[in-house]
Amino acid sequence: MLLPTRPSVLLYTLSPLLANGLSLDITSSASIKNASSIVAKDMLSYYHGIDPGQDPGIFGGPYLWSESGAAWGSMIDYWNYTGDAQYVALVQRALLWQVGPDNDYMSPNQTKAEGNDDQAIWALTAMRAAELQFPHPSTSTSPSWLDLAVNAFNDQVSRWDTSTCGGGLRWQIFNFNQGYDYKNAISTGAFFQLAARLARYTGNQTYADWATKSYDWTSSIGFIDHDYRVFDGALVTGNCSKIDPLQWTYAAGAFMYGSAVMTNFTNTNATWEIRTNQLLASMSVFFTGANNTDGTSGNPGIMTEVACESFGTCDTDQYAYKGLTAQWMGEAMQVAPFTKDVIMSYLQHSAEGAAKQCSGGKNGTTCGTRWTKSEYDGKTGLGQELSALNVFLANLAVNSSAPTNANTTVASTAEANGTTPSSSSTTTTSGSTTTTSGKPTTTSAKPSSGSQRWWGIGEDEGVGGGMEWMEWMIDGGGEEEEEEEEEEEEEVWKHGWMIDLGRGGVAGKTDGRTGLERYNFVAGSFSLAVWKVWSNDLTC
Repeated sequence: MLLPTRPSVLLYTLSPLLANGLSLDITSSASIKNASSIVAKDMLSYYHGIDPGQDPGIFGGPYLWSESGAAWGSMIDYWNYTGDAQYVALVQRALLWQVGPDNDYMSPNQTKAEGNDDQAIWALTAMRAAELQFPHPSTSTSPSWLDLAVNAFNDQVSRWDTSTCGGGLRWQIFNFNQGYDYKNAISTGAFFQLAARLARYTGNQTYADWATKSYDWTSSIGFIDHDYRVFDGALVTGNCSKIDPLQWTYAAGAFMYGSAVMTNFTNTNATWEIRTNQLLASMSVFFTGANNTDGTSGNPGIMTEVACESFGTCDTDQYAYKGLTAQWMGEAMQVAPFTKDVIMSYLQHSAEGAAKQCSGGKNGTTCGTRWTKSEYDGKTGLGQELSALNVFLANLAVNSSAPTNANTTVASTAEANGTTPSSSSTTTTSGSTTTTSGKPTTTSAKPSSGSQRWWGIGEDEGVGGGMEWMEWMIDGGGEEEEEEEEEEEEEVWKHGWMIDLGRGGVAGKTDGRTGLERYNFVAGSFSLAVWKVWSNDLTC
């Protein structure tokens, strides 16, 4: 399959267009940033993780856990492309709350439903945070963004299953979940992409070897065919011989971007460059035909989830697939510039279509689903906002720097606190190391034995109330001790809580207990996240 030709005059040289819904001038970075700001705020209106009784980091039903991870990845890109730091603390807390006891995004509250693809989406978000030097809380003893990605990767290496179909990852992690008998392209594709990005970031050949192995298996089993079309997957009971031919944007995007990263890592190895180009060419199925809404020969089409969108059969999480695809297409341009002309043409028309759909709701900017329709279609939700946000932001990628690697200096303390310093410090990013066997391992992957992390939210300024990051380490046998109070302030004990009303923060009463149960408390004009100390009898 040959890479399709595109007009020599690219869309980013055309005159400005104002969409009928959300105002968007695709030739103006300021306009794109403004539209992104509006949609980011709308997307976060679905988040209730700071509300009483809710779980930080999770958007909650009907949205799946993986979609929450994707949304925080969008907000990292929003911070990176726009320079708006008002949501930094919110994202930090979300990413670190969901890490699980082994710091690998195996969250106990997701055991009944978590699949390999779900874990990988969160790991890729952590990877993005590492690549972009997203601020890590300056007071945090949690593992680095890189450590989180590496730990998840190592989990998935241990699940590589050669007992059926000669390799690959099962869709589900646990055998009691429906889908455990299914191997699919996105589970292996997300793993492939994570391996490729870890290889580029760390320089560790072991990751590159796993990227090659996972791609080769996917191709050999037929999930990537000779025309580079990426198909959904197959049941292991037939040794993956009966392949489901559905094509999803994000499955193709995962392999395309992973291949672009490998092209970069290998200094433009011909095999990986061909794969990148041909996978990108095969993605034309998501942009052609009825998508050509303006009737001009220069329009390659607008992104469509062809497996379900035109039939009205997309389920809740499938509305977010276009967003992940747009995000990865934007990043692909940065590590593989030879893709720029084709990708920018796709992204610009898709962004214009998305802006027209962002014209509903009481605020007049709520985003719908079908970007090929010039009027709001009434189908909205987290996935629709996420997808619109990502396709807007991806248009800014072409003029942004490529993701960093482990040799790049980390952000200074000022930047970690949400401000933009004039220069960075000279300390290098912490990351993975290599044992004598060559297996990637992590440093500082787990907290000291017996210690627990304790997060709090304080009063702050900014849209949505803002948040201030605070952390205490409760001494439960580890090396860290609770930080002493610096001021004498009114403290009120009520039903086992100690609420520090003077500071707007939280102090804790441990009495030798080792468990923590989160509870949210809202008081006055600001929110407090209060944690209840509990033991087996839940007495205080």
